[in-house]
Amino acid sequence: MAQTTYGAGLTAGPVIEAKGLGVKFAVNRRRKRSLREMFIHGTKRDPNAEGDEFWPLRDVTFEIDRGECVGIVGKNGTGKSTLLKLIAGVLLPDEGEVHVHGKVAPLLELRAGFNDNLTGRENVYLVGSLHGMTEKQIDERFDEIIDFAEIKSKFVDTPVRHYSSGMKVRLGFALISQLEHPIMLVDEVLAVGDKAFKGKCYEAIDRMLANNRTMVLVSHNEKDLRRFCNRGLYVKDGGLALDTDIAAALAAYNDDTKAEIAEREKRDAERKKRAEEARKQKEQGRDGTGGGQTA
Repeated sequence: MAQTTYGAGLTAGPVIEAKGLGVKFAVNRRRKRSLREMFIHGTKRDPNAEGDEFWPLRDVTFEIDRGECVGIVGKNGTGKSTLLKLIAGVLLPDEGEVHVHGKVAPLLELRAGFNDNLTGRENVYLVGSLHGMTEKQIDERFDEIIDFAEIKSKFVDTPVRHYSSGMKVRLGFALISQLEHPIMLVDEVLAVGDKAFKGKCYEAIDRMLANNRTMVLVSHNEKDLRRFCNRGLYVKDGGLALDTDIAAALAAYNDDTKAEIAEREKRDAERKKRAEEARKQKEQGRDGTGGGQTA
């Protein structure tokens, strides 16, 4: 039976356990019908509304111990972010189980919890409370959060709909990084912001990891993966292809990427060759026809 469970932190043993984990999507789920489809089908139900089903992840099994920093690598569309959302409880599995022993600090879509009609201050209190922070804790850390996010005082009490995307991301990271939860789930958030802000993010994560916290990181940045992670999960075609040290996981991913590029270049060259041969045959055919005519 598919399930996701969260419990108190463990002093020993894995803090994240995934067993036969899988999730199923429909190709056309929540797809809006076009005017053309409405004209063809009228008020009838679209016969293809459900679309084909596919499994972005299936039969994934692993354990992560307390204090580990694990990087998830793989090309776009292979299920990396989906796996992180299953661990976070944002998605529920259709197959298998995932058990998380401890509270999770989700550094995923850092702007997702913000209400555009609320001010920066109001959003800090709202999102902070949703993640279990007390009003007293937020009071004590509010100035630190605003300073870290580099939000100017004139914007603190301005609705966040007037914030730039960078301001929202900085505020989201500054807030979530204040959580003392033992497990951190990080999805590409280090790819945003300028060089100075990235440096602050690195220092904040270093401090959190120094307290024996657990981190799962999804990133395409090899420097970040090598800096923070001691282990790598290589996700390929919706499955767990390799569970090893981060260097070996990155090497396997890079080798597969090079092979895929070489194969694509080979197919492109063959396609161009066929097109060129077809063009020459067409020209020869025209020349032959012209030459065969008599006055």
